[in-house]
Amino acid sequence: MRFKSRYFLCELVLEDARWRQSISEATVWYNVKETVARLHGDFGAAACSVGMSVKYLNAYTGIILLRCRKAFHQLLWSSLPFITKLENRGQRYPCFINTLHVGGTIRTCQKFLIQYNRTQLKLLLKNCTNLEERRAIQKSIESCSLQNVQEADFSVDEDGD
Repeated sequence: MRFKSRYFLCELVLEDARWRQSISEATVWYNVKETVARLHGDFGAAACSVGMSVKYLNAYTGIILLRCRKAFHQLLWSSLPFITKLENRGQRYPCFINTLHVGGTIRTCQKFLIQYNRTQLKLLLKNCTNLEERRAIQKSIESCSLQNVQEADFSVDEDGD
């Protein structure tokens, strides 16, 4: 039997970008699960933790891809704004998680992320001060496509683990 999933494409925003290097997938999973348990009780924690996983975490950009079962995705969705800190090995990192997109497949999240990055690069292009920066950003915008995404980036099957 196949369980349908929802994928949450989120952005981890920390006060200091250097803290991202010490955040792991297990840390994100644990803190999200604890927040769901705090807000929705034992039922919410059990319902979300069964099918929830962190599929992708980019420590440089702060992009997170969370997966949970479709039946309980609203419990997770309603809990994400209440994450105000991540705890890892006794350290507390003040943060918030910005939900960028909710999709039914990893591929739709990839497509959205490419469009989102292209939009962010266009905003950077407006603020360029010299010609060298402008050319580098224009080259990055031209290279934004789904064909350029390597298989290793989101190398998980969409049916399950």
